[in-house]
Amino acid sequence: MVLVTGGTGLVGSHLLVKLAQQGEKIRATYRKGSDLEHVRTIFSYYSETSSDLFDTIEWQEANLNDIPKLTVAFENISHVYHCAAYISFDPSDYKKLRNTNIKGTANIVNLCIEHKIKKLCYVSSIATLGHHSDRIDEDTFWGGNQDQSVYAISKYGAEMEVWRGIQEGVSTVIVNPGVIIGPGFWNSGSGLLFKLAYKGNPYITEGITAYVDVNDVVVAMLKLMRSSIENQRYILAGANISYEEIMTMICKALHVKAPRKVASKFLLSVGWRADWLLSKIIGRKRKLTKQLAKTLIKKSIYSSDKILSDLEGFKFTPITDSVSARCREFLEDVGS
Repeated sequence: MVLVTGGTGLVGSHLLVKLAQQGEKIRATYRKGSDLEHVRTIFSYYSETSSDLFDTIEWQEANLNDIPKLTVAFENISHVYHCAAYISFDPSDYKKLRNTNIKGTANIVNLCIEHKIKKLCYVSSIATLGHHSDRIDEDTFWGGNQDQSVYAISKYGAEMEVWRGIQEGVSTVIVNPGVIIGPGFWNSGSGLLFKLAYKGNPYITEGITAYVDVNDVVVAMLKLMRSSIENQRYILAGANISYEEIMTMICKALHVKAPRKVASKFLLSVGWRADWLLSKIIGRKRKLTKQLAKTLIKKSIYSSDKILSDLEGFKFTPITDSVSARCREFLEDVGS
């Protein structure tokens, strides 16, 4: 039996679709209060028998720090896909990020050791990689304090727990995806790009980063888990493109006007300071932090040569195709 943590998230829900379509016996964990019906909606994007497929999943309510419930979830499990994580760039969430991403991952690793799991796949992030190279690959390691975001720090700590598990005998593969493009999550992650474009966001930045289709992430995970490859990590970057390019693609597919105003380094520096002050005055969550502002103008190029070399026949979906498909789904979801 396969265990998927974070089954209600972007990667987890799409992974469940593929596993169910392939007839796997699946158990998936979710946090109390999560919307399971939303996962059913994700299934409907890919199958006319989506409800039947969804109903094959055995759901287990368990957060990453609830050891008794996690122990139950691990019963009769042979393979684990650890997709669950807390995502926030607000420094005020640092303790929650550490508690969920680092401590929670340590719990998953310990249970993998205890239950003698055959193989673990951990969904990490390109945020855990160093940025002191013109071309970033799997050997570009974290180079000390580079003023990373609290999210990056927590994911790096989580990845260290996974590497500890490897040292203790857990066969593992790690994937480090770029910005993941996928449908159904329009209020978080890359989904916000589509929402901002649709509403007419006027600003762009000159930063460059990696983007990848969610289904490419899932296919890579499945292929790696079913291969003899172990104790390796892989960058998943379908394309390295600028924020301007991705927004232009999205706006064209949504038939809206593309933004043209460039948010300069100075404007972003003013913006994150104003955002900090506003958060102190009215107590709302941060939307633009110093680290995020730096990321928006940073030009980072990530290499996917390793995954393309090690997984025979694996190819990335062209980002233009991925964006076009997501835009069609976005328009259907918002009723246009």
